[in-house]
Amino acid sequence: MRGPHNIWRLIRTGATLERTGAMRAVLDALEAPAPLRIAARVLGRPFRWLGDEGDPAMPPVVRALTALGPAYIKFGQILSTRPDVVGDDMAQELRVLQDKLPPFPIHEAKRQVTEELGVPVDDVFSYFSEPVAAASIAQVHKAVLHDSGETVAVKVLRPGVERAFQKDIDAFYFAAWMIEHLSPASRRLHPKEVIAHFEGVVSGELDLRLESAAASEFAANTADDAGFALPAVKWPWSGRRVMTMGWVEGVALGDNDALDAAGHNRVNLSERVLQLFLNHALRDGFFHADMHQGNLKVAANGDIVAYDFGIMGHIDEYTRRVYAEILFGFIQRDYKRVAEVHFEAGYVPADRDVDEFARALRAVGEPIFGMDATRISMGKLLAYLFEVTERFGMETRTELILLQRTMVVVEGVARSLDPRMNIWKVAHPVVEAYIKESIGPKAVAQDLWKTAVVMARFGPRLPKLVEAALIRQSQPETAESPSPWPARIAWTALGSCLGAVVMLLVLMAG
Repeated sequence: MRGPHNIWRLIRTGATLERTGAMRAVLDALEAPAPLRIAARVLGRPFRWLGDEGDPAMPPVVRALTALGPAYIKFGQILSTRPDVVGDDMAQELRVLQDKLPPFPIHEAKRQVTEELGVPVDDVFSYFSEPVAAASIAQVHKAVLHDSGETVAVKVLRPGVERAFQKDIDAFYFAAWMIEHLSPASRRLHPKEVIAHFEGVVSGELDLRLESAAASEFAANTADDAGFALPAVKWPWSGRRVMTMGWVEGVALGDNDALDAAGHNRVNLSERVLQLFLNHALRDGFFHADMHQGNLKVAANGDIVAYDFGIMGHIDEYTRRVYAEILFGFIQRDYKRVAEVHFEAGYVPADRDVDEFARALRAVGEPIFGMDATRISMGKLLAYLFEVTERFGMETRTELILLQRTMVVVEGVARSLDPRMNIWKVAHPVVEAYIKESIGPKAVAQDLWKTAVVMARFGPRLPKLVEAALIRQSQPETAESPSPWPARIAWTALGSCLGAVVMLLVLMAG
């Protein structure tokens, strides 16, 4: 229930941060101003005794997030990819949240596998290891299939994880409700819609059948991508709470020393991981939305291997084109065009000044160019961009939340491999190629063809629609007579179909 009882959950959150020492560590890492530090101290200390103590063996922030539960751990995973925001030391500490959390007992995992598959574990697997990786949602066991002898990875959901997530989501909804009521200006950011989006993403991650389907679709899309590989889903041994895939051998993408020892080129890897993400997002509109180091390995042949497909992002073709034009405009330093795209897409209210918005975007983009990548503070850049969006009344686009979040995570992963990487330079060839493919004459022809195909489905119905339209047009309209909208639809459908076909023939002839 999303009610005031969630105040208790939020108080416990602040108290846990204070009791574990995480509050001060976070404020130091974010270089928080004095007023915020004072407010946190005043509000946190009286309730300190209510907080969860956590595991004293862990660093403060990891200790607090682990004690608070899976939703908070997800947030920590994102921060672990942003050393430019939280600092190198804290980012390194938070890496344990990716796949090194305390596991649950193997007997519980075997019980769940038996219940889900309907057969005893020993009848399916000749070998079933202790947990080899444990994250916020599930843990992974190495196993060997009884029939084929193939080595596989078996992913099993944590017991009670659904209920734990729902408790956090309820508290987040209550916090969003409070924010909207206490700060009306924040409503343009749609806090409740953001939480709803997060809830939808998490719900998909809690059903491993959906993850298996996502992995299968992702594999089909990326089959021809050089330097990229995915493990295959073993459908007969997968279900809602259990997922079995091929075993992945390789070096963790976050272990720079091991990558260097294996002879892998980290500069090349940093560029490839960013370009792969952009290709998947722009070309396919379907991308891995949890691409932190814990979900990526480098195979012996140099391929980047991705796994854990619980969070996948999808964006429609129109939004992909808008996003690509915005990125390309920044790359080309054409801030006027970037501003125009925002207005054309309806991201900025039409009553605002496009030239003024372009100047504000220039202030965001120009510091990036000509500056050593190691000196760029993404935290400060995002803070200023937030100020710009607030000044111009831009509303949060929930369909872009996952894309933007993943972009931040992937850039963090790439920067951890090569701190001097310049995101704009690396992104340029991918975005430029997509722009040429999606906005040029070839794209126009493809759009017309798709339109003609859709309209052709109405072919058998067009004669009757036109006949009905002509009859209605010939009858005098009375108060009781129906609106002539079917006639307009019929004529529009016929005109659109013929127009699309004619345009397509003209283009083909040219």
